[in-house]
Amino acid sequence: MIPITRSLALADDEIEAAFTRAQGPGGQHVNTTDSAVQLRFDVRRSPSLPEPVKARLCALAGRRMTQDGVLLIQSQAQRSQALNRADALAKLVALIQAACQAPRPRKATRPTRASQTRRLDGKAKRGAVKQLRQRKPGHE
Repeated sequence: MIPITRSLALADDEIEAAFTRAQGPGGQHVNTTDSAVQLRFDVRRSPSLPEPVKARLCALAGRRMTQDGVLLIQSQAQRSQALNRADALAKLVALIQAACQAPRPRKATRPTRASQTRRLDGKAKRGAVKQLRQRKPGHE
């Protein structure tokens, strides 16, 4: 089990890991070992996540979410396969933790009288400037 919050955990079999060769420089070592990791987590079919968390996770994931509802997380920063796996898993946990926090509802507020006055004064001043720019009939 992978703990996410106090009341939420993911089963180990919900996450698939695939290892590939990392990109970029690194000498002969990077050409021979599969150290980069790609984690796949099926958000839509996950029994561990509640529906509101799934919806927020899909919105937060952005380009990392496929059309089938699978979340892809890649890591190739380390030279070790185990460190890359741990890094990708930490990214996944952080993303799910962010999705677990529901946004605070917006409270409707009214503009203050002073802000309304400032706005109207600005509009009147701007209107006066534009009035002065207008051509008067007979003055060419």
